[in-house]
Amino acid sequence: MGALSGLTTLRVGGEAPIVVAESETDLIDAVRAADRASQPVVVLGGGSNVVFADAGLDALIVLVRSRGIEVELDSCAGAWVTASAGEQWDDLVALAVDEQWSGIEALSGIPGLVGATPIQNVGAYGQEVSATIARVRAFDRQEDRVVTLAAAECEFAYRWSRFKAHPQRYVVLSVTFQLPLGSQSQPIAYAELASSLGVDVQSRPPLDAVRQSVLGLRAAKGMVLDESDHDTWSVGSFFLNPIVDANFVLPDGVSTFAQPDGSLKVSAAGLIGAAGIERGFALPGSLASVSTKHTLALTNRGGATANEVLELARTIRQIVHSRFSITLEPEPNFIGCAL
Repeated sequence: MGALSGLTTLRVGGEAPIVVAESETDLIDAVRAADRASQPVVVLGGGSNVVFADAGLDALIVLVRSRGIEVELDSCAGAWVTASAGEQWDDLVALAVDEQWSGIEALSGIPGLVGATPIQNVGAYGQEVSATIARVRAFDRQEDRVVTLAAAECEFAYRWSRFKAHPQRYVVLSVTFQLPLGSQSQPIAYAELASSLGVDVQSRPPLDAVRQSVLGLRAAKGMVLDESDHDTWSVGSFFLNPIVDANFVLPDGVSTFAQPDGSLKVSAAGLIGAAGIERGFALPGSLASVSTKHTLALTNRGGATANEVLELARTIRQIVHSRFSITLEPEPNFIGCAL
């Protein structure tokens, strides 16, 4: 048995049985053995997007720690980079920037492991990981075999994928990215990032400049892990940006982003702020609070429980819904508990 709180960035949760998978074979064997014994399994990477229950779990926690990166370069097709699920995501981004492979530079500073990125279709500052994924190798628990899924088969959408739709079926083993070669970034699509770089939207500044700017923006919002900073004891953005009809009446000053189908993606942080919830907001006596740096992060101020975090999240949802008739949907995975 081990403490789940020590395995997540939010640092909450009880105890559960834990096994460490140091290789792809270890990972498959651990999950397969548990399935054959009818034991529930939770495959856990960096723990940066999960809330575990205070009561703990009977499920087996399989920690993904497989490593390895393989690269094939082609002057036309770019860099084909295959990374094991247990590789640190930001290490891969740093490597891509150093080697002048573009396409994931705006995803700098995101905590967690490579294997989690296709599940959530990780995105930030105008980039989504699905734009660079060529294929995903996974263990299909239902068919008891390893499968390779092309990007088109992964059903990517905003913070969504085939893997998220079927959380008990697939275990990601490795991800192959196709990254264009060059020292310039992909066109900057996010106004805040463009402003911090001092360039226009759709400009293509140097990769390293984009990475450093993103790291700075994330750090200012408490979104870069720091042991001594309780604002980073979180799951990052707790709520998804909601999608509304183009004619939906929104409060003044809340940022929106036009979608291809004509709908609008609305800033969840903007809605929370417009509802009167300020940075640092906490319920009486609770050790969970809204970040002092960013209203979209719910944080553990030291010793918070999962229940305190969930109660804070429920309160925020209720206030936003009562003001604007919009229900904020959570981004992290809840295991053994629910919002």
